[in-house]
Amino acid sequence: MYASILFSTLFLTRLLSGVVGKDLAASLSAGQRAALYPAYTYVPSIDADWKPDPHGLPIVKLNVSIDPLSAESPVVPSLQISSIPSLLTKPLPKASEFWYEHITHNGISPFITNGSEWKVFRNVKDYGAKGDGVTDDAAAIQAAVSDGGRGGNSLGTTGAPAVIYFPSGTYLMRSSVQSYVDTFFIGNPIDRPTLKASADFAHPMLLYMKDPRFGETINFYIGVKNLILDSTAFPANSPFTLMDYSVSQATQLTNVAFRMPPSSQHTGLATPEGGSGTYMGDLEFSGGLIGINMNNQQYSIKDCSFSGVSTAVMISHGFDLVFQGFNFSNCEVGINATLGGVGNVGSVTLIDSVAESVQVVIDTKSQIVGNTTTGDASIVIDNLETKNVESTVVAGGKTILTGSVPKTWVYGNAYLPGGPVSGAHNAGVTYQTSRSPQLVAGGKYFTMAPPTYQEYSIDQVVNIKSVKDFPVYGDGQTDDTHNINAILARNAGCAITFFPAGTYLVSDTIIVPPGSRIIGEALSAISAVGSKFSDADSPKAMIQVGSPGETGIAQISDMLFTVADVLPGCILVQVNMAGTSPGDVGFWNSHFRIGGAAGSAVQTKCQTGIPCKAAFMLLHLTATSSAYIEDMWGWTADHDLDGNNNQLISTGRGALVESQLGTWLIGTAFEHHTLYQYNFVSASNVLVSMQQSETPYWQGIGGPAQAPAPWTPSDSFSDPTFSHCGTDDPNCRMAWYQRIVSGSNMYIYGSGFWTFFNNVGDCKGVNGTCQDNANEIVGSPTGLFWWNVNTRGCLNVLVDNGVVVQTQNNNPGSWGAVVAATLTYSGLLGRVRRWIG
Repeated sequence: MYASILFSTLFLTRLLSGVVGKDLAASLSAGQRAALYPAYTYVPSIDADWKPDPHGLPIVKLNVSIDPLSAESPVVPSLQISSIPSLLTKPLPKASEFWYEHITHNGISPFITNGSEWKVFRNVKDYGAKGDGVTDDAAAIQAAVSDGGRGGNSLGTTGAPAVIYFPSGTYLMRSSVQSYVDTFFIGNPIDRPTLKASADFAHPMLLYMKDPRFGETINFYIGVKNLILDSTAFPANSPFTLMDYSVSQATQLTNVAFRMPPSSQHTGLATPEGGSGTYMGDLEFSGGLIGINMNNQQYSIKDCSFSGVSTAVMISHGFDLVFQGFNFSNCEVGINATLGGVGNVGSVTLIDSVAESVQVVIDTKSQIVGNTTTGDASIVIDNLETKNVESTVVAGGKTILTGSVPKTWVYGNAYLPGGPVSGAHNAGVTYQTSRSPQLVAGGKYFTMAPPTYQEYSIDQVVNIKSVKDFPVYGDGQTDDTHNINAILARNAGCAITFFPAGTYLVSDTIIVPPGSRIIGEALSAISAVGSKFSDADSPKAMIQVGSPGETGIAQISDMLFTVADVLPGCILVQVNMAGTSPGDVGFWNSHFRIGGAAGSAVQTKCQTGIPCKAAFMLLHLTATSSAYIEDMWGWTADHDLDGNNNQLISTGRGALVESQLGTWLIGTAFEHHTLYQYNFVSASNVLVSMQQSETPYWQGIGGPAQAPAPWTPSDSFSDPTFSHCGTDDPNCRMAWYQRIVSGSNMYIYGSGFWTFFNNVGDCKGVNGTCQDNANEIVGSPTGLFWWNVNTRGCLNVLVDNGVVVQTQNNNPGSWGAVVAATLTYSGLLGRVRRWIG
């Protein structure tokens, strides 16, 4: 599809038939058409023909006695739940009192044989680890990881969840540990344990977090947090890497320190096999040759420090990379983006960062000299402070920027009001941008580390399965609705609520009241079932966070939201309330899954014919809400994780954002939803820091339905109608990646929108593209700053009120196209200052 592409008769025919709107087609002159669609000859040097080839790992030991659709009647106690005093104002606990280490661990894996006996929580000391800094603990740690036949081929992708827990101590290791999907390494955050490579370590890698049974792009449900990884005893002149993290979505790497010898050949974190990642953050790197060796499709990486590392970030490959809150000190190079040919690096965004005593902050390829594209390797720097720095940006060996960047600096293609149809190349331009005060703290965008609740003691945390007279089962077959609601209402403002691993069936809305703090284990699942979620004309929320006008705290971590049946009237999560401070209402490492796994009838009901309407919407942030969301994957399954069933599923909508009070989306991905992935409708005060999406694989030419089918658009939810498309125009009638409908003060950094298929096969669109239109703007938003948009397989990058304004042809680079700056609604016209160092 990336061979030489010329403006063809086929293209003209489709253009005039409504691909880009009948009014536009009628008014375009030949010159305008030529300006929008010049010859496209771009071929990325990496992954040009790559397509997902996902497969599951069947659960051989399936528990056939579990039937979520025959949920047992809820146990409704006749008595009122006893109240408890507020426990959240007690003094901090001692280091030995991390609540998670001591709470009752009764998590289960409901959908495998004998799943009620499955051991989720695994303290490595129970497997013989000493943590004394002398004993070789590698074998004991591996035993904890592998116990129960994990790593074999009988428990599927989701059937064998495990938390590998490390109490405080130093765990000497003389050999590597191999992990698997559905595995979470967790240490005591009050006194982080150290995993230390011995001087005579036998391998080049301390931890292999990628599961070798799966390709890197389907290594899901993995976590590492609250640890110190140490290679300071290993010979400095020998190559060594602390962690292989070649993983993808629904993974969390946070609060981890990578300690390496100064001036050594060591690497902290590497992704050598690639992946399709979303988020990592709150990391520390000291010493070593490379802090992060990045080879991945996209990533949001937040709040990291690099001290004494030769190269903080080496980009071996990455299409859409957003680095936020970085602190470089005593480094030779902050970010090296010079490797590979065109397309090897699509875009790099650096936000709210500091560099001190650094030779070069960003070293990149030239977009002008010896390059076939002026858009590839686009660079956006927003708020960078430098001190004792030789060069801020070097491109093709030439310094093009020095000093701090108090506003926003762009190297790539830009679109402004009144600019040329083809956009303008910025060879180093500073824009005098501003930020909404609702999104900022201390001069930077607000961010917040995932809460561990380490400041609370064991008596301040309630295991939801251990409340007397109010049984909650999480067994995938009992309706837990009533008692979950009763316990959450009782705990609000009084205690943290802990959901042990399991699947909690609910037949009605779960109310999360102000004052709630909820934390799961190995992604504890809440799963909707029953007739109350069946009506697409009157959709109902499974999880309702507060009511309109309410304020307070509502925090949710380490949870999974899903459906147990085909439920066309289910909105999985709706947020109505706001906090009194940023982060009061928030989600961390919390994800969605529709179909594709054991425990949901969608897995087997949706295989052929018209895609089944499995859920109405994943996430709704209403106008009265304000939420901080970090590390979220909203996935409608394109394949079966736990079997070989075809998955022909239609979730109507991804994320609908109407909030006007402050929204932070840090490292999010919404994939395979029918009408859109992201829909911002009259939203205000929004920060998006790296977003990634794919359209449904079954859409496009030859597919079983054309959007909006199988859904009927709803005015109440501001759905797109696809009226700009012809009646039979399947590549136009594909899901929007992103819609921006009016609104104000929106700041979007790093979009990765990838289309791979038409009807799960080769792309058959105009000149080999897969999809006609990627994104649209409706109305006249104000204060919209959209930086580094990357697309694959999309003819038109942006449609503005029915008019095509950005095309792949004019912006070759990345995985197909990249636009560094979309500023047509920014209000910046006339306030641009060219700054070339």
